[in-house]
Amino acid sequence: MRGRASKAASTDSSQDLQQRATALTPELAERLVAWERKQGRHHLPWQGVRDPYRVWLSEIMLQQTQVSTVLAYFDRFVSRFPDVKALAEATLDDVLALWSGLGYYSRARNLHRCAQAVMAEHGGQFPPLATALQTLPGIGRSTAAAIAAFCFDERATILDGNVKRVLTRVMAWGEDLAVSAHERALWLAAEAVLPALAADMPAYTQGLMDLGATVCTQRKPSCLVCPWVDLCQARMQGQPEAYPVKTRKLKRSRRESWWLWLEHADAVWLVQRPHTGVWAGLWTMPLFDSEEALLAAAQALNAPTPEPQPPIDHVLTHLDWRLNPRRVLWSQPPATTALSQACGVGAGGRWVPLSELSSLGLPAPLRRLLDARPII
Repeated sequence: MRGRASKAASTDSSQDLQQRATALTPELAERLVAWERKQGRHHLPWQGVRDPYRVWLSEIMLQQTQVSTVLAYFDRFVSRFPDVKALAEATLDDVLALWSGLGYYSRARNLHRCAQAVMAEHGGQFPPLATALQTLPGIGRSTAAAIAAFCFDERATILDGNVKRVLTRVMAWGEDLAVSAHERALWLAAEAVLPALAADMPAYTQGLMDLGATVCTQRKPSCLVCPWVDLCQARMQGQPEAYPVKTRKLKRSRRESWWLWLEHADAVWLVQRPHTGVWAGLWTMPLFDSEEALLAAAQALNAPTPEPQPPIDHVLTHLDWRLNPRRVLWSQPPATTALSQACGVGAGGRWVPLSELSSLGLPAPLRRLLDARPII
């Protein structure tokens, strides 16, 4: 009985949200389109273009990453890979090297796979419909809608974190978005308030993004300059920051590892990480789960005693990771096969000249460590 009651309550809540959305149609979209054209952001290099390659690239880069960080990466990326063909023909190492420091490296791997799929399956052209775009690697429902809306005027809604915030506030919808049924209901409401004219979709979609990024911020929203100021139910309640509601928190974990930093003749020994897990596909120094294991590997190689370096605390979305570098300056290292065996790397490793590090995808903390390495 409890399950039926819960399902019924969820259905009632969804219907209530649809009624709120219908009541705001078409004024909500009309106001946002007018506001965006006058006061929205228009200076970003991926705005005002109908090139799905650039829009797609910006959407992937902006996932969980600030605009200020993305700007430099975007410019370098399109300079190196000006179109989807150039990206598809690049090696994964080249892509990861250019992505290095931007984080969430699965985005880069999917970017490369997606470019190859566009070339192989769609003749080098991004499909014009959100449903087709969503079948490509790394393109989810919201990203597909953004590309379709910006480049092909499709009436498809985005629903990223910013959009969830502005819509739950304007409708004062306080259901828990950690519940999948509630998120589905919000998708339906977001579709209900889309502008009637397809030609308004680029401005409307950009307006949702800009409103969430510059006005309806997570903390201390600037309600008085919002185009929805007199429509927003959360503002009328006096508690816009109470929305959205999402109770499920990301579980964080802690890890400690030891880096074996082997240096010889202005080169450093690097190994490639497996293609799954943290730092998948990136090049790094051999990692050990304990200092004892690192010292045992060094002893097996008859290496000089590794010198401790200051620890590095690296923060990932789900993980607090302490990395302890141990440095060895080596005049006569053994053969590469012995190094690979001692470091427990099935795929082997290689000596990389310090002058060539920019050509490989390295984790950001490793690149910073090597850039600031002490000269002995």
